[in-house]
Amino acid sequence: MSREVKTGIVSLVIIALFVWGYNFLKGQNLFEANSRTFYIEYDNIRGLNKASTVSINGLQVGRVSDITFNTDPDKKGMLVVEIAVENDFPFTKNSVVKIYSTGIIGGESLAIIPSYEGELAVSGDFLKGEVESDIFTSVGQSLNPLKTKVERVIIEADSLLIALNDILDDKTRRSFKRTIRGFEDMTSTMNKTLSSLNKMIDSSRLDIDVTLENTKRVTDNFAKVSDTLVNANMGLTIRTLKGTLDNVNGLLSGMEEGKGTIGKLMTNDSLYVNLTNASKELEELLREMKLNPKRFVHFSLFGKKAKPYNEENNKKNVSNKK
Repeated sequence: MSREVKTGIVSLVIIALFVWGYNFLKGQNLFEANSRTFYIEYDNIRGLNKASTVSINGLQVGRVSDITFNTDPDKKGMLVVEIAVENDFPFTKNSVVKIYSTGIIGGESLAIIPSYEGELAVSGDFLKGEVESDIFTSVGQSLNPLKTKVERVIIEADSLLIALNDILDDKTRRSFKRTIRGFEDMTSTMNKTLSSLNKMIDSSRLDIDVTLENTKRVTDNFAKVSDTLVNANMGLTIRTLKGTLDNVNGLLSGMEEGKGTIGKLMTNDSLYVNLTNASKELEELLREMKLNPKRFVHFSLFGKKAKPYNEENNKKNVSNKK
C-alpha cells in the first residue's frame, strides 16, 4: 500500500471522527440508529444550549440537537428545542420536559417527566415544556416582596422625617429641650424623695419590727381562742340558747294573746281608760282645792258658811268666793 493511500485513509478517518464528534456535541449520535426526535416550545430556555443532556428519572437518554426560533407568526419569540432520545423507553404525549439547573455553575439540562396515560409519543411529536426555578430565581422571588416592603418603609420614613423637620421648628425644639430638663429635674426630685423615704424606713425599722411582733402575738392569741372555741361544747350552748329563745317566743306569744297580767295590760284598754279618768278627776280636784281651799278646810269664829261648789266657775277657773 502506497503512502498516498495510507494518507488518504488516515484523512478519511480523521474527517469521519471530526464529523462524528461535531454531531455528538450537537446531540446527534451517528452510530445510534434508533434515536427519536422530539420538539418542545419554551418562552425562555434560561441558558440551555446544544448538546445539553436529556434524562429520564436521572438516567441520561439523549441530548439537545438544536435550538431555533419558532417561525409561526402567532408565536414570535418562542424557542423550539429539538432533542434526540436514544433510549426506546416508552412514554406518552402528556409527558413534560422540564429545564432544570444541574448546579450553580453546571449549566442547564432537560429532564423528561414521563406520563403513562394517553397516546404514546413517537418521533417528531411536540411535548409540553416547563422551567424549574433555580436557587437564584427562588431567592429573587422571595426577596422581591421584601424589597418592595423595604422600599415602602424607606419612603414612609423619609416622609416622616420631612414632617418632623416641618414640625420641629426652633420654638418647638426649645420647648422640647425645656421638657427634657423638666424630666431631669423631676427625676432628681424623685431620687431625693426615695432617699428620704429609705432613711425614714431605716429609722422606723425598729418600730415596724415591734409592730410585726405584736401582730404575730395577736394572731397567736386569736389562734388559741379559735382552738378553744373549736374544742368547746358548742352544741350544748346552742341547744340552751335555742331553748331560751323558744321560752321568750312563748312568753311574747302569750302576751300578744292577752294571757297573764302583762298580756291583759297590753290587750285590755280598761286600765288605760280608768287611769285617764282618774287623772282627769285628780286634775279637777286640785283645781278646786286651788280655787276654793276653804271648802276643804273651813274655820270661822263667827259661824260663816262656806260657799257651795259652782261647776260653772270651776270650768272657767274662777274662784267661788264671790
